[in-house]
Amino acid sequence: MHNRDQNHPPIIELDKDHPGFHDKEYRKRRNLIAEKAYRFNIGDRIPRVEYTEEEHKTWSEVLAKLSSLHKTHACKYFLDSLSLIELNNKKVPQLCDINILLKDLSGFQMVPVAGLISPEHFLSRLGDKIFSATQYIRHHSSPFYTPEPDIIHELVGHAITLAHPFFSELNFRFGLAAKKAKPESFERLIQAYWYTLEFGLIQENGEIKAYGAGLLSSIGEMPSYESEAKLYPFDLEKISNTQFDPTDYQPGLFVAPSIESLQTTLIDWLDNFQ
Repeated sequence: MHNRDQNHPPIIELDKDHPGFHDKEYRKRRNLIAEKAYRFNIGDRIPRVEYTEEEHKTWSEVLAKLSSLHKTHACKYFLDSLSLIELNNKKVPQLCDINILLKDLSGFQMVPVAGLISPEHFLSRLGDKIFSATQYIRHHSSPFYTPEPDIIHELVGHAITLAHPFFSELNFRFGLAAKKAKPESFERLIQAYWYTLEFGLIQENGEIKAYGAGLLSSIGEMPSYESEAKLYPFDLEKISNTQFDPTDYQPGLFVAPSIESLQTTLIDWLDNFQ
């Protein structure tokens, strides 16, 4: 990640089909928040973002919908974590406040980034218990959809899971594996993370539940994975060799037989990854 000179503020590029592409005020807002992230260095105080009333409204609206879906679709460990990180349902929480809780619970800290960073950078930081998180929020015209990770995804999907020892340990193990991975093997590691901690499913009491942060923060994809996606048995060899498209719903997902099996199998695979 690179700092930018204050006389040359970052320009956030949005695709033409992005909900906020034609909204000059939204783009200006994104640049303002990105500027804070570009100025940040590890060890600095986490910058606060003064969210607008419209942004708070979007947060509240999406959180209410997700909370309802979690009751039906989220795995038990995620539901257990909800009491560890109680998110304000009216105001967008600040990363610096969430970090106070995470530090005591798992040792992880969330640090701001302006947008997507390289998978190598993202995964390697996990080995230092640093999670790279965006601070902007999706466009108000499309509260139930975002083509990129935003603060809702980061907090609902990742902050809550990082509070739980099961998820925080797996994130940490991915980071350790990333630090020693050979360049030619890195794509397999990225794909394993994607189909587990981002879009993983698990068998729980005879039902298929979500444990991946991408699913747990998606209003559209969380309730539709059983009807819309092909579900495959958990196989890390196949998982790590399956490419993905981050801009669309996942056509295929992998279901682990149990939390215990997932933990044992994945940690063993990561410990021996080269």
